[in-house]
Amino acid sequence: MHLADDNIWLVAGIWMTLAVLSAFISIRLKFASALVEIVVGVFAGNLLGLHGNLWINFVAGFGSIMLTFLAGAQIDGAVLRKQARPAAVIGLLSFLVPFFAALLFARYALHWTDNASRIAGIAMSTASVSVVYSVMLESGLAAQDFGQLVLAACFITDLGTVLALGLLFTRFSLWFAALAIGTGLAMWLAPRLLRTTYARVGDRVSQPVLRLIFAILLILSALATFAKSDGVVVLPSYFLGLACAGFLASNRVIAQQLRSMTLSLLTPFYFLRAGTFVSFAAAWTGGAGIAAFVIVKVIAKVAGVWPFARAFGYGAREANYLTMMMTTGLTFGTISSLYGLTHHDITDGQYSILVTVVILTAVLPALVGQVLLSPRPRLKSIKHDAEAA
Repeated sequence: MHLADDNIWLVAGIWMTLAVLSAFISIRLKFASALVEIVVGVFAGNLLGLHGNLWINFVAGFGSIMLTFLAGAQIDGAVLRKQARPAAVIGLLSFLVPFFAALLFARYALHWTDNASRIAGIAMSTASVSVVYSVMLESGLAAQDFGQLVLAACFITDLGTVLALGLLFTRFSLWFAALAIGTGLAMWLAPRLLRTTYARVGDRVSQPVLRLIFAILLILSALATFAKSDGVVVLPSYFLGLACAGFLASNRVIAQQLRSMTLSLLTPFYFLRAGTFVSFAAAWTGGAGIAAFVIVKVIAKVAGVWPFARAFGYGAREANYLTMMMTTGLTFGTISSLYGLTHHDITDGQYSILVTVVILTAVLPALVGQVLLSPRPRLKSIKHDAEAA
């Protein structure tokens, strides 16, 4: 699309047309729109030359921030406390087992450098909150106990990923301390500000409550950028979503407005752009390495998640579904890979291999889980259980 680069409206029209096409395909095939958007992005990037620019990258980045915020806001505090132990155990092992498996494979089987092997371990250990939340939202699992467990376990896994990237590569500074303090203050202050603002102005056309949420999220993201903490840009939004879950649960109109705006306008750019990172040529050249890493990640995720899901009393179908969801990877996988490339810890070829694996594991496990293993008919929602009681 090089001829259209100077016309931002044409560029925006092309991207949104692809988003519309993705929506119709997802409805027709009954797949989650996020998965279809990634696949459409892959073909558009390779066949049409679709690529991002400064403003597309911003919209896509803001989409990932908002989606992560909504995923955090979806978690019910009472359910999280009830499921804290299985979420913590499954989430931690979902990070640790693939991290060490991929690190050792890259170091001793592929003979990558120490830093490149660490980047590979981090990239392969992730679980995509954004993909999982989108899939479960459309399948109806997001409001159920089991869905809450999956989201919480994904959060624990990604927290481990972020901490690993930070401890192994990030330089701690005053800006990093400011980010930590700012996130804590935002979690304490934001729910109070939102309640006060809504009580005073209500649901006005100008939507000051929504604007306040946007402002807080953007400021936290700015602090993460100043701290040069590439791996934690979206993490504060998850914590803020957790803190604001009560407010949004009691004001469903605002929650619905946020969800509609995010899923219709912002996240299509995020998922389409993610797909454009996959190069058919690079995938062909590094096919053996890509296949090997996919196998290593899937086996490690199965070993780290499935037995413990069964140990906590979940049936085989639920354990299979949970394992597939925890095998997904997108945001932190691409972030850690890009961090390694820009800091010269991995080569262009290694980056292509890792990002291709990340994109593939964003689509294939979620697709298998949604189509073949969805436990929806066997689970009751929290709300239904309460009403039945």
